[in-house]
Amino acid sequence: MKGDREEICPGRTLSEMRDNPVFTVADGLFWLYQTVERNSVVRRLQIMKLRGQASVPGLHTFRITADGLQAFSRTLGLSKQKSTTPAARRLSTGNSDLDEMLGGGIPEGDSLLVAGSSGTGKSLLATQFIAAGIREGQPGIIAVFEERAEEYAARATSFGLDFQTPIDAGTLRVIYLRPLDLSVDETLQEILDAIKETGARRLVIDSLAGFEMALAPGFRADFRESLYRMIFALTGIGVTVLSTVEMEESFTELLFSTYSVSFLTDDIIRLRYVEIDGQLRKLLMVVKMRSGAHSKDIREYEITSSGLALGARLRGYDRLITGVSKRVTSTDSEVT
Repeated sequence: MKGDREEICPGRTLSEMRDNPVFTVADGLFWLYQTVERNSVVRRLQIMKLRGQASVPGLHTFRITADGLQAFSRTLGLSKQKSTTPAARRLSTGNSDLDEMLGGGIPEGDSLLVAGSSGTGKSLLATQFIAAGIREGQPGIIAVFEERAEEYAARATSFGLDFQTPIDAGTLRVIYLRPLDLSVDETLQEILDAIKETGARRLVIDSLAGFEMALAPGFRADFRESLYRMIFALTGIGVTVLSTVEMEESFTELLFSTYSVSFLTDDIIRLRYVEIDGQLRKLLMVVKMRSGAHSKDIREYEITSSGLALGARLRGYDRLITGVSKRVTSTDSEVT
């Protein structure tokens, strides 16, 4: 790209194409081009003209593989409209105490965001959610960006969760997506293909930070908008989506998402560290549930060899959500 003279084909610019009579007599005109974004090469396609029928406007990405050219529409999956009728069924998270806090589980077809800093158990909660589905006969998909599929399955084994058996049976698919010039539309296509093959009703995206880093630089600028389209498309076909996002802890406020995408999700679970009596402990709270009531309790939890174990509601402390707690004294109670 030099100014507004973008090369379409050798020796021709976009303005020259528009004025050339050769192109005006054609019934269809596809514009294919590639750009270099830092160290990534991104290929895009635009349907400039298609006489006698409608086409999808805008720029679509495509990839050239050993199987040929594969295009990914920017409106992929959006033809399915999400039902506004509340789901009758709720899905278990794999933790009965957490299900109770959620009012019976996650409403089927919802998008759930699990936010927390490193080591708070986001991936563990996600694997328990998938494992609960497998036990109930619901196939699942896990899209990972930060570790390979075999590593993810092996880590689940350390918590007593057998992922290899359902992987071999075809009821669980762990997709490792880490090309350096990935697009959101390509990711969505990969997931939709896996859903069609497995009949999956549960999906984990672990994590949004890894997802963003796998994208070509040009796609990161539109990450929020692309993520919205992706989640809308998946929940529109009835898939329940659990996404994890890593947070940098603030000890003055309670943040929900680095990407300001919390409004895109139906439900939010927040995991965080808190300092209590000279110890660094972990808290869980349900921040949001769009479809109904949920527990307002702030509960301590531990990560054990069997998974995430919730404790009782924490009492006798103020300022827990800031991460720096203060014990409530009798004087404080009298003032209150």
